[in-house]
Amino acid sequence: MNFTITQNDNYTLVSIESEKLGGVISPELKAKFVELNGQGIKNIVLDLSNARYCDSSGLSAILVGNRLCKNAQGTFVICGLNDLVQKLCSISQLDSVLNITPTKQEAIDFIIMDEVGRDLETD
Repeated sequence: MNFTITQNDNYTLVSIESEKLGGVISPELKAKFVELNGQGIKNIVLDLSNARYCDSSGLSAILVGNRLCKNAQGTFVICGLNDLVQKLCSISQLDSVLNITPTKQEAIDFIIMDEVGRDLETD
């Protein structure tokens, strides 16, 4: 498999294991996001630390994950972007749409804070 899944209490961590997030991995990743969504998972951290390259199909998979989490009133955060992937997100203006953090721990903290905020809004 080109990625690993780690379930946690408040979020699920999806770590890309391949150096290229593209045409081979993207359909598999989209299917996994749909599967996780169907299981009631609403908060996902996508760790791209190992990815050195991302193409349009990779961006499409990321957007699917973001949309599914948003529709489930959850949070989708990507982290560990190298300069090339960060630049691609910036050029495509996805940095204004996506939650992006430098590190995995910051992504986890982001989700926890979002959860606290949602809990306060419902009280």
